Amino acid sequence: MDALIGIDMGATTIAGGVVTTAGEVLEVVERPTRRDGPGTATATLMEVVERVMAAAGRHRAAVEGIGIGVPGLIDPAKGMLMSDCNLVPELAFLPLADLVRERTRQPTYVDNDVNALALAEWSFGHGRGIDSFVLLAIGTGLGGANILDGRLLRGRHGYAGEWGHVPVVLGGRACRCGGQGCVGAYVSGLGISHEAGLRVAGRSDSALLARAGGDPQAITAPMVFAAARGGDAVAGALVTEACEALAACLGAIVNALNPDLILVTGGVAASLEPLAVDILQRARRYALAPALDDTRVQFAIADKGSTVRGGAALVLYETARRRAAATSGPGV
Repeated sequence: MDALIGIDMGATTIAGGVVTTAGEVLEVVERPTRRDGPGTATATLMEVVERVMAAAGRHRAAVEGIGIGVPGLIDPAKGMLMSDCNLVPELAFLPLADLVRERTRQPTYVDNDVNALALAEWSFGHGRGIDSFVLLAIGTGLGGANILDGRLLRGRHGYAGEWGHVPVVLGGRACRCGGQGCVGAYVSGLGISHEAGLRVAGRSDSALLARAGGDPQAITAPMVFAAARGGDAVAGALVTEACEALAACLGAIVNALNPDLILVTGGVAASLEPLAVDILQRARRYALAPALDDTRVQFAIADKGSTVRGGAALVLYETARRRAAATSGPGV
């Protein structure tokens, strides 16, 4: 049996899985990213890779390659994280693909984690059989990826798909990217929780603050959505703003790319899914009506099975892409 190794490198957890070429996850190994302290993420990654390789042996699987999804700006050709402004900064400018390849003697590919997740959905999941779709991963931040006409769109330097940094409010909230009014500042878990803490600080009558034990910094996005359902005015306003911002982002995607499918996933997607009808109604104020009518918008909750499939799908995609480039020349 042929299999692939998929690795999802997160700020808190590294997950690795043995995945068949049909997308079946045979086994998953997880470890805390910095289990042995600050700066140990690389060592943890190598441990996870070795344990997953051993698991592949137990399943009598012949490994065809290793794919690693990492948050941040990636140079896929170098297999390297190209920025230290990242959730796993110790990986910056480290030749990650080369290090893993040397350790395992396996073809190894590295890409942005959301790009990898999009490839997983395209190869094995909701995007299977679809030529063009956009994935929005809404969790702590808001990441995005575009597959257009059967090709992962990375852009000149890897910035394509940064939908979280599309400005939707002129002069709006400050974003951690340095810009203003970015959709991620309104929709992401971090954006929602941070703004909520600012708005309820010092308000002893706040039901939202009470949910966090009186500590504004302990507020989470799920708390905000729960408080909004309970009638809390501040939480309700934040949820409304999140829905409006996401609607504007959907409009921008539809008008710019005209995809077959927009898949919304990630931890915050579970809270947004019950509001999908309202969000799509709001999107009509921003999108070209025929294009929006022709686009399916779907909410789906990702699990570790989905994320390790991302690395596996990256192996399949890069193997095929590089083989095609070798036979037809540059530009593939």
